[in-house]
Amino acid sequence: MANHHQGVEEFSLQDQTWRGVTVTMAAAERVFALSQAGLVVRFSVKTSGCTGYAYVIKQLEKPQASDVLFESNGCVFYVELKALPIFDGTEIDFVRQGLNQSFIYRNPNVKTECGCGESFGI
Repeated sequence: MANHHQGVEEFSLQDQTWRGVTVTMAAAERVFALSQAGLVVRFSVKTSGCTGYAYVIKQLEKPQASDVLFESNGCVFYVELKALPIFDGTEIDFVRQGLNQSFIYRNPNVKTECGCGESFGI
């Protein structure tokens, strides 16, 4: 697994044809709300759980120099460069169920998910 992480961090944007990252209208509205007061929204992943990765969303004052800008359904958001191979092709949705609300990731790269839903593997 350690070798895989090293490979993820050593790719170039010119290496392949990218599918991009999109958000649904519900997710766009949520990203827009989180982007108020001059903040930007950045999606990434972290090593976590029993299957490898967990999604991370952060509000930042400004994007990092290597973050990749995306625009979808009228909102602007960023994906951390080293997470792009994992996110590529993903549609991000935002769902409210009762008192719970969360971003949902429809990621074609995911091969396994843990039973509790906290992590995934590619």
